[in-house]
Amino acid sequence: MTFYVENETESGFPFDAQALTARVAEAVLEAEGCPYEAEINVLITDNEGIRQYNREYRKLDRETDVLSFPNIPFERESDFSMVEENEADYFQPDTGELILGDIILSADRIYEQAEAYGHSLEREFAFLVAHSMLHLCGYDHEEPEQAKVMERKQSDILNGLGITRG
Repeated sequence: MTFYVENETESGFPFDAQALTARVAEAVLEAEGCPYEAEINVLITDNEGIRQYNREYRKLDRETDVLSFPNIPFERESDFSMVEENEADYFQPDTGELILGDIILSADRIYEQAEAYGHSLEREFAFLVAHSMLHLCGYDHEEPEQAKVMERKQSDILNGLGITRG
């Protein structure tokens, strides 16, 4: 699998962001039964940067903690069967990897939320990657039932990796 992680901020983390991204993303893809090697791009920006992306792509002029840009228009969550029908649209020609999508994280919000929720930066970062990866696999949380499904999956994945709130 290929994970491109670019940090355009001055903020650093007390852990290897690329390694943690890979660990969490691989756990999500395994849990979701993805049969392909995947490519995921992650950009770490600040509050102003994510606000600009949110304004440009979602027409919402406000900060957020994470944005997800799925490459695959799933009809059903994690139903990867449709990607082979449009191989040129979904697979990297050079590597054959499934281009799953892009994730944008706000380093500022990771720091703020870790402090507000009383857990580690690693846990907040991992939570946001897991959350975003589920979006890249077709999940949403617009409806209460959808939110419950995502919350359970996020919790199961992080607990399985030993990344807890404590």
